[in-house]
Amino acid sequence: MINPTEAVPMQPSQNGLIARFLDEESLPANFATIITDWYLPLVRGLSSMTAARDRPLIVGINGAQGTGKSTLARFLDLMLTQQSLRVANLSLDDFYLDITRRQKLARTIHPLLATRGVPSTHDIDLAQQVMDTLADPDSRGELLLPRFDKALDDPKPSSLWDPVELPVDVVLLEGWFVGLRPQDDKLLLSPINALEIDEDPDATWRTYVNKRLSEYQPLFSGIDYLIMLKAPSFDCVYRWRSVQEQKLAAATSAGESKIMNPAALNRFIQHFERLTRHSLETLPEQANLVLTLNADHGIDHGQPAMR
Repeated sequence: MINPTEAVPMQPSQNGLIARFLDEESLPANFATIITDWYLPLVRGLSSMTAARDRPLIVGINGAQGTGKSTLARFLDLMLTQQSLRVANLSLDDFYLDITRRQKLARTIHPLLATRGVPSTHDIDLAQQVMDTLADPDSRGELLLPRFDKALDDPKPSSLWDPVELPVDVVLLEGWFVGLRPQDDKLLLSPINALEIDEDPDATWRTYVNKRLSEYQPLFSGIDYLIMLKAPSFDCVYRWRSVQEQKLAAATSAGESKIMNPAALNRFIQHFERLTRHSLETLPEQANLVLTLNADHGIDHGQPAMR
């Protein structure tokens, strides 16, 4: 059983690995405390769960934009791999539809569907196919894991996808609405921000998105252990997402990216507000482990599910 309140001291063999991780991720030195107090116990618990199974362990990681779910996934990947476990690290973002398919949705369903992110803007069939293959203990050979280029807003060519040797021991699937269930239809009637007021006054877009979220439930039902990185409020999301955009800009060649300016980013974030708030309200009751963040990105406390 994972005990997220029991700190695990770093072993000498881990010190260099973790120091390099902090450097590569451009994380502050005090992030090492989060690793000791929260992430290493999680690694130990997941490793124990894997050892007791005869099939891959599917781990979901939910968190609003900027909560650090990708960082957590990369750390788990690093440390579990160090224990000679075979890990497949995926994001829902890896399955975004290309621009052409999203533009078709925008023409035929609603203009807001041109923007990647919400349910219906992913290739859910591909995601299910990949996850089914990874979850199958009898799978053999090499599988290419899809990757998406956010700077160019299009999938990477398959020649740049990451190979993984099957079978795997652990599958990590992170995403901002991983594990989330649809809202009650009554809650869709009233708009919650300027985007919905101005660009979705008849609720066509949000109703379609909510309906399509139902199609993700078979994918989420395969998750064995769901972790939630719980933001203190939606108000923190814009600031955290701004930091992500700055990092993306720094890593991208000028003239080749589609990095957003502050006004564009503010509009972009509003696409996610409804389901992010819904997640903050409902997902803690469904997750196996909730790590509650503070405004400074620290972890105030962790709570395993009481069920």
